[in-house]
Amino acid sequence: MPRAAKKTLPTPLTAPAQPESSVRARELDEDVILNLSLRPRTLGEFIGQRSVVDNLRIAIQAAQDRGEPLEHLLLSGPPGLGKTSLAHIIAREMGSKITASSGPAIARAGDLIGILTNLERGDILFLDEIHRLSKVVEEFLYAAMENFQIDFVIDKGPDAKTIKFQLKPFTLIGATTRSGLLSSPLRSRFGMLYHLEFYQPEDLERVAERSAKILGIALERGTSRVIAQRARGTPRVANRLLRRVRDYAQVKARGKLSAAVAEQALAAHGIDAVGLDGIDRRVLHALIEFYNGGPVGIESLAAALNEEPDTIVDVVEPFLLSIGFLKRTARGRKATRLAFRHLAEQGAATPLELFKSSSDD
Repeated sequence: MPRAAKKTLPTPLTAPAQPESSVRARELDEDVILNLSLRPRTLGEFIGQRSVVDNLRIAIQAAQDRGEPLEHLLLSGPPGLGKTSLAHIIAREMGSKITASSGPAIARAGDLIGILTNLERGDILFLDEIHRLSKVVEEFLYAAMENFQIDFVIDKGPDAKTIKFQLKPFTLIGATTRSGLLSSPLRSRFGMLYHLEFYQPEDLERVAERSAKILGIALERGTSRVIAQRARGTPRVANRLLRRVRDYAQVKARGKLSAAVAEQALAAHGIDAVGLDGIDRRVLHALIEFYNGGPVGIESLAAALNEEPDTIVDVVEPFLLSIGFLKRTARGRKATRLAFRHLAEQGAATPLELFKSSSDD
């Protein structure tokens, strides 16, 4: 019996080449500075996430009335939704000093002890990517969060000694894009847990208009709507697209920032009407062309794209899941009927008939 021919993946992918992703592109120093200047400074300035903001406002007021530090707080959600901004706003509203670090940056228990012992009463420690803390460092946090103390063992065997560090009451604010990777003991020590959702277009319009005002950009009617519809439900992306539209208008349209110019600018960057960029389309093309729409495991998909699995899981998947273009199953990722239809409407060589060969149930 003849052996079936082994299926090989063409290199590069047959999907058309696209500009680098507007989401995962590394920010320049100028972008970082601009993002800092565009961050809201108070809860009143913070746009969107109304339920989270309302609950935080109550918690802050109650803590201030009692003269106590705020309870430990965990913020989860995809990148760019305002977790860092909220941490700094909370510190400002509480009149507290904030110390910021991240899970990967705290490699040893001694690093954490140095940070914690320098905190004053009511100070806030903000840990981004808290799910990436090492197990050893995480275990030191347990007692610090519950009893505001750390027991540190030095030496080994008969010479082992325990040094107790008494900490001043502080607030830990953790931020994570992968809440499922947090251990149960760590999660249970947070008094407040809030998940940030993708923004609605009307809120992103307000974000774009506020940022345009701060940057001194005059937007014509409808321009902010075009940006909002393509911003992937994310304020950080809306601000980035606003700057790209400004640059395009300055060079190509004599500074006129109209809706039509915005559409031309974003099309030039490979961003379509629903906000998909190059890497989004590559993921969908790989699923459809090489795996008949799926299901396929994340490792196989990442290998086909020559991407890191974390890039797909953290950056690409959340948005595709939210707009119904992708779904997770027990056997892997699948492209949905909406994804097939969208790519076909965009002129991609992805016949809808191919969808019939894969179940969407």
